[in-house]
Amino acid sequence: QVQLEESGGGLVQAGGSLRLSCVASGRGFNNYAMGWFRQTPGKAREYLASIKGIFPIIEYADSVKGRFTISRDKSDNNKNLLYLQMDTLQPEDTAVYYCTASLTVDSLRRAQCDYWGQGTQVTVSS
Repeated sequence: QVQLEESGGGLVQAGGSLRLSCVASGRGFNNYAMGWFRQTPGKAREYLASIKGIFPIIEYADSVKGRFTISRDKSDNNKNLLYLQMDTLQPEDTAVYYCTASLTVDSLRRAQCDYWGQGTQVTVSS
């Protein structure tokens, strides 16, 4: 059974940092692109970053480039660990953050993903 489970959300002051984690369990994830989205009430999910490949190809949305860092740990054959280091957080970063996986970066970027986590809340106070 394939599952994605995020953790690491919480409340932080503006200018602070958080690191989100995502555990992807199940077979076949080594070949998947993985990434992060976020969503605020009444708005569509916003693509943030993606990572794919052994020598990973990493992409970021302009809104988070230079502040957020995506990384991946595949040392455990049974699990993929995905991270999102978020620095210099601002109140506009407040959202539910989702981990996702897709066979291609293109489909992931368009939110046409095969798997989604349940989300973790990030709240940035001013």
